[in-house]
Amino acid sequence: MVETEKRKMERFDLELTAYLSVTDKSKQQKSVKLRTSNICAGGTFFKTNKPLTVGTDVKLDIILPLNKFKNMTRKISHIYFTGSVIRTSQQGMAICFDKNHKILPLKNGKN
Repeated sequence: MVETEKRKMERFDLELTAYLSVTDKSKQQKSVKLRTSNICAGGTFFKTNKPLTVGTDVKLDIILPLNKFKNMTRKISHIYFTGSVIRTSQQGMAICFDKNHKILPLKNGKN
């Protein structure tokens, strides 16, 4: 039997550096550095041994390298997302992005 793809958006196998932040019960923000396994316009998957609980709200800062683009003066850009964990497995966790996001150049312009 052939398995059909259920996703509505094309996924890209990109390993991008990301900083994932959560606010714990004591209102303290904790951040961890991860790498995406794949990504699309609607979300991303992280391989991790310590996935968060489904439903956990997160903030993401994904680093997008720009060194492949010829006329770019900056070498990286940041994409800021909020979202939530929608699925976990032994391999990691899937995060669905909220509709709001920001794409910004690196602030100091050095990288």
